[in-house]
Amino acid sequence: MTYCVGMVLDKGLVLMSDTRTNSGVDNISIFRKMTHWTVPGERILSLMTAGNLATTQAVISRLEERTKAPGERQNSLLELPTMFQVAVEIGKLLRETVHATQSENGQNGKGRFTASIILAGQIAGMEPRLFMIYPEGNFIEASFDTPFFQIGETKYGRPILIRAYDRSMSFEDAVKLLMVSFDSTLKANLSVGLPLDLMVIERDNFEPLHMRRIDQTDPYFDAISSSWSEALRSAFHSLPDYSFQQDTDKATR
Repeated sequence: MTYCVGMVLDKGLVLMSDTRTNSGVDNISIFRKMTHWTVPGERILSLMTAGNLATTQAVISRLEERTKAPGERQNSLLELPTMFQVAVEIGKLLRETVHATQSENGQNGKGRFTASIILAGQIAGMEPRLFMIYPEGNFIEASFDTPFFQIGETKYGRPILIRAYDRSMSFEDAVKLLMVSFDSTLKANLSVGLPLDLMVIERDNFEPLHMRRIDQTDPYFDAISSSWSEALRSAFHSLPDYSFQQDTDKATR
């Protein structure tokens, strides 16, 4: 399992992913889930993957092959004219990879080799865009109603995103929000783990504005984790006290 989040802001896009992959409690490894490609001044594309590692690695490897020789291959990510067409091409490749993997492993393997992808990026002259691509190859795009996407182990980190997200927030506040979301997930689920990968994509800047790997020794993440825990305890103790006496009084009326 894994956890990845892509978020749309007025200023651009913010992405964060964990790196844990496991096939049981005694087989835990670290693999980078975030990949990006750039053409300076023209486009930036980033993918985050969740699901079966063999499937996601196969998709990324095939995409890498296409981007290494633009002009010699059709449908290179570095040549397609719109982000929509990039999403279509990646969805097609993901569907083909999932189908091929399941076919090779027979009916007993059905459902075990799926994967999901978050695609983020911008092509010059167009808006930054964010897509979530499903194993079947279809996809949805982020909007004002759905301004962020999560894949993997989503439920623990979602409440803080829903409550605190603001499209006009700064990149710095968005990173802080994502760190709280990831800390909540790390605390609740052992299948998500450090280190984390962070990327900030500024509107009309076709290079990553900020990239960072956050590991166990990162002082800022440690401060966020401890401060958030303390803030939750403080908020809990500030809530109105519950009294058994109230129920007793009602029963005697």
